[in-house]
Amino acid sequence: MAAIANLVAYDGAATPVSHTFKPIGISKENGEHVSQWREEIAGLPLGASPMVTAKLRKLPSGIWRTSVRVEVPVMESISGQNAAGYTAAPQVAYRLSAEVLGYFSERASIAEHRIVRMLAVNVANNITASVAAATTGMLPDLFDTLIAPT
Repeated sequence: MAAIANLVAYDGAATPVSHTFKPIGISKENGEHVSQWREEIAGLPLGASPMVTAKLRKLPSGIWRTSVRVEVPVMESISGQNAAGYTAAPQVAYRLSAEVLGYFSERASIAEHRIVRMLAVNVANNITASVAAATTGMLPDLFDTLIAPT
């Protein structure tokens, strides 16, 4: 099994910023493996922290469903006090999320999993040149070898 570790990724800002997601939990419920990470940002409530969730489940058809979801909460901006001098605590206004899904037959090889994963990643990143496939890390482990972080 793949050992759960910190995830580090850059965002898509004009000047990219590195984000470190720390493991916060692993569970297995109803045959589904779930691993979660959270970015700890000083001054933000934990419920307003960006999260990554990875899931692995074998469907009744025998097909393996893999997913990785990234969720980024956006805080409301507080502009001043009311007439009584009270300033409301900041709250999450909404959440943005993106999810990568994979569906793999038990009969497919690791190489076949990797080909479809890399095609999806390269299409999403508009990569038209040859790029070596990542063979280690949370997403390659989950999608290519169907190993959930533990």
